[in-house]
Amino acid sequence: MNFLVVGGFLGSGKTSFILRLAHHMIDDLGINKIVILENEIGEIGIDDQVLRGSGYEVKGMFSGCVCCTMAGELPTNVRTIEKDLNPDWIIMEATGVAFPQAIKDNLVNALQMKPRAVCLVDAQRWMRLLRPMEKLLPFQLNGADVVLINKADLVDEETRQAVKESVSQYSRDAELVLCSAKEGIDIKVLERILGMEA
Repeated sequence: MNFLVVGGFLGSGKTSFILRLAHHMIDDLGINKIVILENEIGEIGIDDQVLRGSGYEVKGMFSGCVCCTMAGELPTNVRTIEKDLNPDWIIMEATGVAFPQAIKDNLVNALQMKPRAVCLVDAQRWMRLLRPMEKLLPFQLNGADVVLINKADLVDEETRQAVKESVSQYSRDAELVLCSAKEGIDIKVLERILGMEA
């Protein structure tokens, strides 16, 4: 069973990305056993309803963040999903304040899994949010295999390059990709995110 953590600050486009990725996996790659695991703080998220409305099965995790208060519960939920549904992939939409590296470490230590991670950055808001959120945003990039600089179509070239330079300072090992999850992401990028590149 494969596991992908999708991280990024609130409003960065995680749900749009997950829907694009899931469609590609099902329609183009023939992977039809996918579970989308949502980790939202609160009782139920709008994202949960959006995903369910798109025909995806969503296992919700509420009342906290898997990388902190729910850390002990994540492995249990993953084991239950594996036993009951036996999916090819679990795609986990982490809460907007989660650290993907902590989630990956939890899965590696508890289940000996080799999870992958992608982090989305909002090109429109990155520079504006970086200073007040400097304790959070850069650490969200840790552990990402790919960082998608999303909504790049909504900013000018100068801003795109400034955001890319800034993000690269915090995420030296990840591949950086300018994109628009809403408009579509290159298939080759999606397959690199899944670790399926040739």
